[in-house]
Amino acid sequence: MTFLPDLKTILAAMATASLIGLGAAQAAEEFDLSPEQPGRVHATRDEAAIAAIPKDFKFVTSGVFTVAVAPGGPPLATYATDAKTVVGADPDYAYAVADALGLKLELVPVAWIDWPLGLTSGKYDAVISNVGVTEQRKEKFDFSTYRQGLHGFFVKSDSKITHIKEPKDAAGLRIIVGAGTNQERILLKWSDEDVNAGLKPIELQYYDDDAASLLALQSNRADVIVQPHAQLVYIAARDRNIKRVGTLSAGWPDRSDVAITTRKGSGLAAALTIATNGLIKDGTYARILDHWHLAEEALPKSETNPPGLPKY
Repeated sequence: MTFLPDLKTILAAMATASLIGLGAAQAAEEFDLSPEQPGRVHATRDEAAIAAIPKDFKFVTSGVFTVAVAPGGPPLATYATDAKTVVGADPDYAYAVADALGLKLELVPVAWIDWPLGLTSGKYDAVISNVGVTEQRKEKFDFSTYRQGLHGFFVKSDSKITHIKEPKDAAGLRIIVGAGTNQERILLKWSDEDVNAGLKPIELQYYDDDAASLLALQSNRADVIVQPHAQLVYIAARDRNIKRVGTLSAGWPDRSDVAITTRKGSGLAAALTIATNGLIKDGTYARILDHWHLAEEALPKSETNPPGLPKY
């Protein structure tokens, strides 16, 4: 069922509509979306990673690391203020990996739906675009993990809810979630656990878009919103009226990671894993995540083809 705001709620929310421009300006202060990216973190060559590149591996362009990225929105990847340069945490990470491999970087903006075919057909060497590791994807691709796949629990800034870490913390709450998503699947399990423990079930709410979801939260029609963590980090900086009270792994109770994606059997994944672990060790990795307010998504180490989300 879809819950939509009534006219009274919409009229009440119009009083804050004039703050949208201010919110965007505030977000710009925290997230530099200029094409120049003066704050971009650079990395040094990693000889171990370079040595791990298979001798017979042929890059799309010699001396260049060609990477596909889908500009879905800040802070992960979006078009800069010039409307053509792709910037964000994933592009910055791609630059750092290219530096570590001693290569130049070419970013190829793609639609999310197109990256699998483009990668298998050899249009680019890798995809760095918030691709989560799943058992189904592992049948066709290799992975080198570089970030946790987290969902965020966010509430109104003045909410009395202070933390959500486990099922009992969410018992009886009205939580906005996307239909058919991993987070919905997890919250349904949480609700079942709560009921079995004698607690109230979770009330899941579904809306047509982010605007309607955020309006429902601000008008007290819902208590919590759950979305991919990075999206809500940016919205919190933009609107200044929501706050994080917890995170949830996309693979709860196990961790679910985001990874550089390469062609199955190409041999490049091992070198990319070594490069990422070098970036973690020397602090470059942490500086990139800090720059984009994503420190909560840091991994302790990169792995090649770890367990992924199972098929459902």
